[in-house]
Amino acid sequence: MGKPLRYILVGTGGWGWYWCSTVLPRLAEMGKAVAVAAADVREEALKNAREHLKLSADKCTTDVKRAFDKNKADFAIIVVPPAHHEEVVDLALAHDLHILSEKPIADTMEGCARIYRKVKAAGRKFAVTMSHRFDQDKQTLERLIRSKKYGKLDYLIGRNTWAMRKSPLWGAFRYTIPDPLLVEGTVHHFDIMRSLAASNAKTVYAKTWNPEWTDFAGDCQALVTIEMMNGVKVFYEGAKANASSLNAWVEDYWRAECEKATLELDNRKLRVITGALHHDAVIEEKPLEEQPVWMNPWIAEMFCDWLAGGKAPPTDLEDNIQCAALLFAAVESAHSGKVVDVQKFLGRHLAEA
Repeated sequence: MGKPLRYILVGTGGWGWYWCSTVLPRLAEMGKAVAVAAADVREEALKNAREHLKLSADKCTTDVKRAFDKNKADFAIIVVPPAHHEEVVDLALAHDLHILSEKPIADTMEGCARIYRKVKAAGRKFAVTMSHRFDQDKQTLERLIRSKKYGKLDYLIGRNTWAMRKSPLWGAFRYTIPDPLLVEGTVHHFDIMRSLAASNAKTVYAKTWNPEWTDFAGDCQALVTIEMMNGVKVFYEGAKANASSLNAWVEDYWRAECEKATLELDNRKLRVITGALHHDAVIEEKPLEEQPVWMNPWIAEMFCDWLAGGKAPPTDLEDNIQCAALLFAAVESAHSGKVVDVQKFLGRHLAEA
């Protein structure tokens, strides 16, 4: 094994704490990557990098530009709110670094398209940590669908519903931004849909709203209908302002209606249901597959392997720009009340970028 890759971490508070405490120490233990610097606008958040990544005080800074100017690295990890992704991407590309970023690529489709063009022009590698698609339960369901044991997939039903009406239950900034459910929550579920259906989206229609009893500034409830390019249909229910949390984070509901069986994932329990009539149903409980790690630690490992000469992870920029297109096409649909052609939407924004 060669020398570990070197990275600069931008964002060490909030979700950055998880990266510092769980994801990145594992990369060091495996000899795949080590931190050379960390930056966060809040001095108190940098203690996570000092404690967990063993960085000295002079390698931790509130000046993001200084972190890049003063430290040689192979890639950057971006764990800051989406509205600030592009400025960090610009710094990373100016220093010829590859990039591993938290979702989404940016907070607007225009920003996503600009980043896409910049990264392609620079010839750098870029991947997005769409963690929920790589969770144990969703991966098990995906592998069952793709096995073709149950025939062709017809349609999908998804649900993720919460009781998080009041700030800061879901992180204070999410109560202040436009379209918080779609941009900060459903983005993961759009990626799961694409993965389960093994297809990019053709069209999307989204109805979103914000009940009077919430602290959200933007719409926090949604019903979304999608047609995939391979013909699979999807219906999705998302909510942050319900009276109860039926299917919260990592416990979401997915039902895959296949030619020969219904595959139902509910609160991390997976069932295969067969039988034409309800009282004749045969229900088989399926164990979830096992492997060393899932979600962010797995994605980070795949990214390092890619930089070391391996294959691209499933959420590289070419793949994830499709997820971004579906997300922001859904936002446009919600605002316009119209069905949006996702591929035309993506093509228009890439051309304008």
